[in-house]
Parts: sequence; C-alpha cells; structure tokens
Amino acid sequence: MSHSEAVMTGTSSTGSSYSDPTDVLVVGAGPTGMLLAGDLAAQGLSVTLVERRPREAGNPTRAFAVHARTLELLDTRGLADALIATGTPLTRMRLFGRLSLDLARLRSRFPFLLITPQYEVEQLLRDRALKAGVDFRYGTELLGLSQSAAGDTVTAEIRGADGARSTVEARYLVGTDGVRSSVRQALGLPFPGEAVIRSIVLADVRLKEAPSGLLTVNGSGDAFAFIAPFGDGWYRVMGWNRTHQADDSDPVELEELREIARVALGTDYGMHDARWVSRFHSDERQVPAYRTGRVFLAGDAAHVHSPAGGQGMNTGLQDAANLSWKLAAVLRGHSADPGALLDSYHAERHPVGSQVLRASGAIVRLAMARTPLQRLARTALTHALSAVRPASDKVIGRISGVGISYAAPKGSHRLTGTRAPDLRLAEGRLLELLRDGSFVLVTPPDAPTGAGPAPLVHAHWTDSRTTTLLIRPDGYIAWASEHR
Repeated sequence: MSHSEAVMTGTSSTGSSYSDPTDVLVVGAGPTGMLLAGDLAAQGLSVTLVERRPREAGNPTRAFAVHARTLELLDTRGLADALIATGTPLTRMRLFGRLSLDLARLRSRFPFLLITPQYEVEQLLRDRALKAGVDFRYGTELLGLSQSAAGDTVTAEIRGADGARSTVEARYLVGTDGVRSSVRQALGLPFPGEAVIRSIVLADVRLKEAPSGLLTVNGSGDAFAFIAPFGDGWYRVMGWNRTHQADDSDPVELEELREIARVALGTDYGMHDARWVSRFHSDERQVPAYRTGRVFLAGDAAHVHSPAGGQGMNTGLQDAANLSWKLAAVLRGHSADPGALLDSYHAERHPVGSQVLRASGAIVRLAMARTPLQRLARTALTHALSAVRPASDKVIGRISGVGISYAAPKGSHRLTGTRAPDLRLAEGRLLELLRDGSFVLVTPPDAPTGAGPAPLVHAHWTDSRTTTLLIRPDGYIAWASEHR
C-alpha cells in the first residue's frame, strides 16, 4: 500500500461526535507511548494519548530492567537520576553459571543494569507527559482508523469509558499498544513469527538466603531460571520447566516456581511470600513495516521477543526516542525532506528490532540446551566469551544498547550513525545540552558559530580536537568532519 492510499477499518456510528483535532494521536499508554507523547508535547505540539485500560488498572507487564542506553535517553529528559533512586544498579550479569559480563566496562555515565519495576518508569514518564500538556484518555478504545486520500490526515474512531463514540483527526498516529495492537490490526499488517517458549512462571518473592546479588541465569536442560534483586528485599524470579507445560490461564502456585529453581539453579533460596505469581508465553514476532503513511508502530506493537536480556521495554523506549524528534521536526517545519526523514524511522529501527529478536532468542535457546552436544556448545561459547574481551564487550554493548548504531550513507565519516557518549564540553555535559530536543553542533573552541538544522545548540570541545560533530536530538551522530 502506498503512503497516499487510504486505509479504512471499523464502522462509523452515525452518532459519533468529533473531538478537537490533534497533531499526534498516540494509542497505548505504556512506557513507549508516554515517552513519545511527552517528547512531542514538550516541543509545543498537541498530543492526545488514548489507553484501553482504565487509569487505576495499572500495567500488568513484566519489565524490570533498564539498560545503560535507555538511562542515557532518560538523562536527556532529566529523569535518569530519579529513576536510579528507585532501583538497584547491577554491574555484572551472570549467565549459565560460567559467564559473567562486566557492565562496569561500558563507556557510559551508567555502566550498570538498573533493576526497578516498570511502574517506576511509567510514573516518571506519566508525570512528565502530563506536565507537558498531553491529553490522557483512559478507558478509551480504538475502533478503527482511516487515512485521507490526500495523505495529510489520519482519522480515528474511538469509544470512551462511557461507551460513547467519537472521532479524532490527527496529522499523525502512533500505535504503541502492545502485542495485540489494535492499530496494527486496523492497518491489516501481518505479525509473522511464532511462540518460542510456553508456560513461563514469573513472581516477585522474598528469599531466606540471598544469591550473589547479581542477575543470575542458568539452565539445566529441562529447566531454566533467573533471579534479579530489586534492592528492597524483593526479588524477581522467572522459570520454565520443559516437563510441565500449561496454558497461560492455568492456575499457578509458588511451589511450581520453587521446583523449577531447584532444578535449574540447584536451590530455591527459600523463596516465600510471593506478592504475585503469573504464567505467560513468549513469542518472537516483528511487523514488516513500522510506517504506513501517517501511521507508525513502536514497541511491542512492532516487535515482541523473549524476556531474556531484559530488552523489551528498553527497545520500545529507544523506538520512541528515534521517532519523536523526527515527527517534531516535520510538524514544526524543520525538515527539508519530511518523507525521507520519517522513512528513516523504519530504516533505522527495524534492523534493531530484528537484532534484538535474534539475541534474546539465542539466550533462551542456550538456556534450553538439552542434549549433551548442545550443552557442550553452550559451555564452549560461554568460555570463549569469558576469555575474549572484545567478544564479551560486543555482547555487553548490544544488550545494553550502547553498541547500537545506524547505517550511514556511503562515504560518510566513520562516526556517522554511531551513538555519542556523554561528552564533556565547554558548555556542559552533552546529555544535558540535548534536554530541549535540539541538535548539538560540537566544534573546536575557535570555530565560528555554524549553521545547522533548527533548533541548534552550538557547543565546543574543551581541548584542541578539530573534529566537528552534529549530534541528533536522540544522541546519535548525524554528521562528522575532521576539518575546521
């Protein structure tokens, strides 16, 4: 379907009323949707965010890990330090009893994995979005959407908490509404993939004896489990047993998780007092197109994968950070080629989603290794990663997001498309200079003020370096040169 073709779904009610038009309609109030909505509203754009669940329902999702790259993005929004105060930083990840990944080697202001419940992330993002002026509408369901034949608006039909239908017209619409995305279904897009692992048991518990304090993962062939400390006496525990496969709706008790831990870890650490226990399955799926005309997909609406590595919420937040500045630039008239800029969202983030599917799937398959040959291969791989520092550094960079980069045009400077670290510049830290959503132009101290995309902050090296960098609002290098 071309970007100018209309997409029609749902049945309009003759009793529908029209809401005020909005620049961007975001469907789904999880972390991805709230970061995106807050970014756009902070740029002075009108944003409506609709969420099917009532406000008091909370979010039942299972995320608990915030990686270094996500913390950098939160730092550019002034939120990282507040979030870190809610959780426990872990500087090592232990996999399969042998492989210990040293996150302290990350070249980041945040060389660790932060263990904190997803609701802490959501609270910070919700407060920011409300302060920026986002119009939240809880208990509101998307019934259908259409794009105008001229390709300049999106019209969504929604049903509010009172059952009344209304129509919202937006210049763009973004679906951040999860694995069962109503936006993706309205577009008629496939979601190819498969269920990778079934009957995963998840719980928050207390332990009589604490493990080493690391994020611990191990598998025995018939079972695997991991344990992560929240730092307040509670632990997140997940486990799977090949010999006990049940439907998501089947009852689950803590004793089942205890038994899995004893098989996979050799002990259940005396787990007790579970505040909740649930059962779920894990899919690997990815939508083929992140953009259809003026409609975009991000987060779990675009890609889902196993929880291994804790990359789900992080990948969604990084999707939002990539898309938000591009939408803002187009809507504020700051893009010379709006179509190409918006197309770059799919071009940059779809490969990242594919890579996360492969990486998280590989961890799960290693944990599920059953035959002697498979376990031997796992042992050899973990030994190699432990012994070869560049290899383990690459794994750490991928999992943390710090090592992610975007393809650059042929002939570009080697830094183009790479993530910029938190540079110490004459005007302050780079991540602080990015807080108003501007590009940052970094030049030698004696360089004249340069021209660049609006809005632009001009900063200077504190030493004699001659490299000039143009850094995007999401912290990636858009252009670089070694000439003054």
